[in-house]
Amino acid sequence: MSTTTDMPVPANVEGAGTVEAPVTWKAAVMLGVVSLAMAYLALFEQRDGETTFRLATANDFFELPEVTVSANAAVGVVTLALIAMTAFAAYLTYRGRQTSLWLVGVFSVVAMIGFLAWAAAGETVPVVGLLAGSITLAVPLVFGALGGVLGERAGVVNIAIDGQLLFGAFAGAMFGTLLASTWGGLVAAMLAGAVVALLLGFFAITYYVQQVIVGVVLNVLIIGVTSFLFSQVMAENPDTLNSPPHFSRITIPLLGDIPLVGPVLFRQTILVYLMYVAVAVVYFALFRTKWGLRVRAVGEHPKAADTVGIKVNRTRYTTLLIAGMVAGAGGATYTLVSVPQFGREMTGGAGYIALAAVIFGRWHPIRATLAALLFGFATNLSGVLSVLGSPVPSQFMLMLPYVVTVVAVAGLVGHSRPPAADGIPYRKG
Repeated sequence: MSTTTDMPVPANVEGAGTVEAPVTWKAAVMLGVVSLAMAYLALFEQRDGETTFRLATANDFFELPEVTVSANAAVGVVTLALIAMTAFAAYLTYRGRQTSLWLVGVFSVVAMIGFLAWAAAGETVPVVGLLAGSITLAVPLVFGALGGVLGERAGVVNIAIDGQLLFGAFAGAMFGTLLASTWGGLVAAMLAGAVVALLLGFFAITYYVQQVIVGVVLNVLIIGVTSFLFSQVMAENPDTLNSPPHFSRITIPLLGDIPLVGPVLFRQTILVYLMYVAVAVVYFALFRTKWGLRVRAVGEHPKAADTVGIKVNRTRYTTLLIAGMVAGAGGATYTLVSVPQFGREMTGGAGYIALAAVIFGRWHPIRATLAALLFGFATNLSGVLSVLGSPVPSQFMLMLPYVVTVVAVAGLVGHSRPPAADGIPYRKG
């Protein structure tokens, strides 16, 4: 008789969330829209001057030279390149093949270079600062997305990511101040995220309440609770309850001095390094361990998993609690790294963007991380362009991260499906 240690893999567990549907024209059309927008800039919104891309910092092993280009010439060349890639994507779709991820990635990078050359005409773009800041802003999104991947792989729709981030930020600020310890604040933030996850599991797993509704209600509840405690407790005692210490940046010897890569990846806070570890651990745990096989089994075919001896609801609870702790760690970024104290609704709906990263990443931890980094880049880009005095309206700058989210999920994600039992309560027997 089979046991949980040698259980067969139920159908589609290994590829859950990545099964492709018939090819559509969505990606090719979206690339075409972006190409037309770049062509409009090249033809009707020309900007005189040169754009300089600064690639080095003072402590690098050697200094990379600045790259200076004519804004109009760069936009023209980029437009032609984008049109060529769009035509290739259309050809692939016509031949019944999916637009590959590498083509979308190259297209995005080229389009961004063209847009920066146009928007920063006459100015200098600090490439290192742009990329390093993007990673910092993406940290809570990555942790939130990892929590979302874990929950949904186990069959629980984790809409409550935003509540976990916000409650983690609150607990990190309060207990970090009380304990005068960044690590104490981080642990408190992780436990706060687990508390929200426990509430989600209690209603969704034990009492079979519709999971999306529970998640939304929990998000609203956490906003109300933290806002009340902030105004009634924290605001009255900011020095003793809302002045947490902060993680400082740590430069990794040698790696931190590599030109361009070093300042971006290896001159960061400990939470960024923990993010690198978390991505690797979640990927390995899900796809290279027996525990991960059980998690994917209960998310794909819980009845089959139950048949071979797996405790479905126990596995879902355990996974959801781990997911909550991961998301809570992301919330700690807001109060232990980014800003000096907790503020009302300071996550700004980041949990929903993290959920979009889960979908864009097709329920895969590495792809979801890349999607979260994209959204972090869009957020930081809006700030950098505002500082450079870009002609793009400030209102559009505020919209940019959300526009990128909508475009990515609606236009580039293609057709994929979540784990088959995602959002479906399991009733034994």
